Parts: sequence; C-alpha cells; structure tokens
Amino acid sequence: MFAKLYNKNSKSQVNIQHQSRELYRLNKFISDCGVASRREADEMIQFGRVKVNGVTATLGMKITDNDVVTLDNQVITLLQKKVYLALNKPKGIVSTTDTSINGNMVTFMNLPYKIFPIGRLDKDTEGLILLTNDGDIVNKILRAENGHEKEYIVTVDKPITKEFKYNMENGVNIYNPVRHANQKTLPAKVTVVSDYVFKLCIKQGLNRQIRRMADALGYHVIDLKRIRIMHIQLKDLPTGYYRHLTDDELMKLNEKIK
Repeated sequence: MFAKLYNKNSKSQVNIQHQSRELYRLNKFISDCGVASRREADEMIQFGRVKVNGVTATLGMKITDNDVVTLDNQVITLLQKKVYLALNKPKGIVSTTDTSINGNMVTFMNLPYKIFPIGRLDKDTEGLILLTNDGDIVNKILRAENGHEKEYIVTVDKPITKEFKYNMENGVNIYNPVRHANQKTLPAKVTVVSDYVFKLCIKQGLNRQIRRMADALGYHVIDLKRIRIMHIQLKDLPTGYYRHLTDDELMKLNEKIK
C-alpha cells in the first residue's frame, strides 16, 4: 500500500523563506539536501556516517559551498525545489523515516526524493500530518515556544461528563516517558460533539498525550484523528492520500514561523 496524490495539479509555487548564510551548519546542509531533519542529521554525524572533504565530520561544524559532503560515502547536494505536503495518514503507518520498520513513512509515500514528517502521529492514530524535504521548517514548527495549535476528533468509550471536559481543558497529570516523570498538560480547548465524541485543540505534542490524558481520567480512546495543524486543515482529503500545500497555506505558514 502506497500513498496517492489527491490533486496532481495542485503544486504550490511559494517556498518557505529561510535566512541565508555564507557558512552552512553541517546539519542544516544535510537537511537541505532532503536527506533528514537536523536532529537526524546530528545522529548521522555522531555515528560517523558523514564526511567533509573526505574527513569524518563532527557535530556543530560549518561548511562552505566549496566543501564536498558525503553520507555513507555518497556525495549529497542541495535540493533545487522544496516540497511541502499534507497527508491523511492511515492507521498502521509509523511516523518514522527508518525503512527497516514496517509501515514506515518513506516506504509508504514511495516518492523519488527523501521526505520526512513534521512531528509525529501514533501508529494507531490517523489524520493530518505534514511532510517535507525542508529540514529548517521542521525545527521551526516543532519549537514548543511557538505554541502551534493542533485539533483532533476523539471518540471515547464512555459518555462525556462535565467533569471530564473540565479536566481535559484545565490539565491532566500524565506520565512523560521522555522525562521519566509525571507532567501536567497545558490548558486545552474541548468542544463536545456527541455523547462519546469531542474535538480537542492542544498546543503540545507529548508522547501519546491524548490517549494518556483520557486514561488518567478513566476513559479509553477508541478512535483518534487529527484534523488541523495551525491553519492547515484536513477537510475532505481521503485516508491514504496526500496533497501539496497551497500557496495561501505556505504564505500564512511563512508568517507564523518567522
């Protein structure tokens, strides 16, 4: 199973604007080659997979346009065209570029260039996820201080009470496996749709956050779907299909992440 392009005539003409530099940070150069995000690039450097002019690279080093960079002894070069995609991720697809993992994003997208997701969606969660070969935008969107809003439709196993809604909106103590400690979630917005369904807007992205929040309150999430990231909406994009972000979406995104 591979992802399908929803509208073949919808390619955008706008590029996200980034500050230009005479000296490139190596991890930025690698991400701009469409190989990986900056974080992944740093891991590649740490594992000795990257060389500059034949010498094993080090973290934090800078390069110029005249330097030759290789990854696993293959020369990598800057991409001429950046792409920004919105995918309606199906359940079972993993938000990783590790092709050794079944259901990874690279194999599922099946594109002629390397692509990586901006953020993550759990394997069992479907809905909107952004993908790009522009490593700079990944870091800008993911910075916690930007406080970008994400909206989900959540179906739970029990009727939604006023107490449940209040707690979801005002913060729930959940376990954060990254910090190995409990953490109270930030305030959120809840809109009750029906007895078992609600919309949730959050500005965090903790590991399995929504499922952990519901579990902590004695509920179980049956179905979870992301329908919006900032101003970018899923709308009628079918499951398993992707589209190019529109010029209007990219211009607004450019303003929000400056």
